[in-house]
Parts: sequence; structure tokens; C-alpha cells
Amino acid sequence: MDIPSADEIRAMHIRHAPHEEAFELVFTHCEIVWQVAERLMSRSGLDVDPELVRAGCLLHDIGVYRLYDTEGRLDGRNYLRHGLLGHEILAAEGLPEALCRFCSCHTGVGLTKEDVLTQGLPLPPADYVAVTQEERLVMYADKFHSKSTPPRFLSPDTYAVSVSRFGQDKVASFGALRAAFGEPELDGLSAAYGHALT
Repeated sequence: MDIPSADEIRAMHIRHAPHEEAFELVFTHCEIVWQVAERLMSRSGLDVDPELVRAGCLLHDIGVYRLYDTEGRLDGRNYLRHGLLGHEILAAEGLPEALCRFCSCHTGVGLTKEDVLTQGLPLPPADYVAVTQEERLVMYADKFHSKSTPPRFLSPDTYAVSVSRFGQDKVASFGALRAAFGEPELDGLSAAYGHALT
């Protein structure tokens, strides 16, 4: 598989970002997720393709750009659609399905067709679930940084509490990811970026 370089991915973000502020928010988050994943890989000796993980981390949130209106406001009501929108962007860019899936399969700890139907989510009924180890690692690493205002890091315990509002099955899914990939080191990243760790 032809995996784009970090520079090629950055250029793709610049092409799709509606303005500099959106680019800074989204691309910085994607870089942070890559750094979290790197630390997890280095500590646990996971059998994953590091280049595929890098690309997945750097691309996973590119769909957020499509949620900005002409005044630069983010459509929070439809935020759940950003993964599907990212999948569409990458497919239009000619990237392989294995890369497109990092966008559509990273939300929460995975969205099932049943989740979509029972919760009335604004998505076509389907499973949006990480399957490969690389997809699961990107999804997991993404849980520890939020693009909130201001951006912040979330400890594993904070995320576990947050995801509990979606049901005990989601708590169990997060626990399985935590057991598989380990605890991320966030203090250094929090200090480097000046984003609080909660």
C-alpha cells in the first residue's frame, strides 16, 4: 500500500481546511494523537505497522473541516458525522480503503449499526467499528486529547467516566483497549503543548 508521507498529509489538511484556525486546531490534535500512539507502541512492542498508524493518526479527523460554516463556526450538532465525511474526503483523494477507515471507524470506542438505529444517530445505518490492530490503536490514542475550547488531555480514568454515559458495553470496550494497549504517558505532552490534563 502506498502510504502518504507526513508532509503529503499536512498538505492535504491545508487543502481542506477552511481557515488557518481550523487547520491549527485539527492538525495539532492529529499530531498529538500520533505522539500518543508512538509512546504506546514504544512501550508495549505491539505488532502493528507504524507507518500505517502514523498515517491513520494524522488523517483520522480530516472530516472535521467539512463541518465549518462560511462564518467559520463549527457545526457541533452534526459533529458525529466527521468520521464519515473524512472517509469521503480520503476516498475522493484516491487513498485506499484501509486509510479511509481510520476516519469512519475511530469515533468513541466504535459505533455499531444498533447504536445508530437505537440512538437515532445522523449516520447511515452501518457498523463503524475499528477492526485491525492499527485501527484500534488510532481509535484508542484519540481518546486522550480533546479539541475542546481550550484543548485538553484526558486521563484514562477521565475518559472511562466520560464514555460511561453511553452504556456499560462502551466502558467494557474502553477497558479492553486499555488492557491491550496500556496506559499512555500524557504529562510530558500536556506540558509541551500547554494543554491541561484532566
